[in-house]
Amino acid sequence: QVQLVESGGGLVQAGESLRLSCAMSGRTFSSAAMGWFRQAPGEGREFVASISWSGSSTWYADSVKGRFSISRDNAKKTVYLQMNSLKPEDTAVYYCNAGSLAGWGAHGDYWGQGTQVTVSS
Repeated sequence: QVQLVESGGGLVQAGESLRLSCAMSGRTFSSAAMGWFRQAPGEGREFVASISWSGSSTWYADSVKGRFSISRDNAKKTVYLQMNSLKPEDTAVYYCNAGSLAGWGAHGDYWGQGTQVTVSS
């Protein structure tokens, strides 16, 4: 059974940085496309970033492009989301996702439990 466990969320001020981590178990991590999505209160879940199984290709939502960076360490079975220059509108629960298809907005069947990111102004 696939398990995704996120960590690294918290409360920061606008302009600060956070790094989210997502550790995967239960399947071959190196063959999985990974992604991050977020959901703000009262809103639907939206795509943030994704990365191919090899790490050679990445995709970003326009709202985070240039500020966020997705990466992966296949040896540690972990995907990261480095978030810089955070804004109050980045406040949301961030979810890790794993699947077979990579691309902008693509998501697989496996989700983590989410980690809260709150950015104060």
